[in-house]
Amino acid sequence: MEWTVDQLRQFVTTADCGSFSAAARHLGKAQSAVSTAIGLLEVDLGVALFDRSRRNAQLSEAGQVLLLEARELLRQAEQLDQRARSLNAGSEAALSIALDEALPFTAIRTLMREISVKFPNLELTVLNGTATEVADYVEQERASVAFHFDRGPVRPCFDMRRIGSVPQGVFVAIDHPLADGRTVRRKDLVQHRQLLMHADDVHEVAHSPRVWRCDSFYSTAEMVADKLGWAVLPVNIAHYEGYRKALQEVPCPSLALPRLSVRMLWLQGRMLGATATYVQTRFTELLRDTPA
Repeated sequence: MEWTVDQLRQFVTTADCGSFSAAARHLGKAQSAVSTAIGLLEVDLGVALFDRSRRNAQLSEAGQVLLLEARELLRQAEQLDQRARSLNAGSEAALSIALDEALPFTAIRTLMREISVKFPNLELTVLNGTATEVADYVEQERASVAFHFDRGPVRPCFDMRRIGSVPQGVFVAIDHPLADGRTVRRKDLVQHRQLLMHADDVHEVAHSPRVWRCDSFYSTAEMVADKLGWAVLPVNIAHYEGYRKALQEVPCPSLALPRLSVRMLWLQGRMLGATATYVQTRFTELLRDTPA
């Protein structure tokens, strides 16, 4: 194969313009140069690309087939060039992100859309899991960075940065005895089963003598909706489409629930590239703008 990308480009342009002279004008070349380039391409490919017995440059049957291949090769060549320029500018060729499944979906959806526009040639991998699982993905080097709710002390292998917070509240099923619109106190909660988030390195405060534990906020929300108990949930989970009509927030000022902190993890000593730094900065902004 001795043909060049420039010859393919002249072939495609001639097919699009309908004549060698029009293609030459479009490319800023002499007509003889375009004709010669396409002739050499035909010799190299061993087929006639145009039917020269007609006045205009009409594709032969072989030319019609190979035009599709030429367009695809030019697309790939342009993509290669764009990726090279991106790497030269300091962006990563690939990035793997691990996301806590309970983080606000609207913020994540916006983030993914914006990454696709700002880094169109990035090879992105997104891993989802519980807060503990996404930290494991980084430790196992399956992910470069992780974003999750603060679920306890950071392991020694990680560097960490807090990037925002999400409100939480006490939620029950809409037909639960506590869902009568009144403000409740801790002594009221004690009378009902509490559904606690469970993780190996985190011990949530149990306010009720009857407790069930689960490692997923979504599964916990399902159990709350089934009137199996009350739980402290991130507000974004309780407002998720599947739970919005099934759950009710119960005001309980005596618990004085703080906002859930969201943090970013990466392996200690690793430098964050331009793309990961952008993701961290933009996700911080999106969390700040997420409605309660």
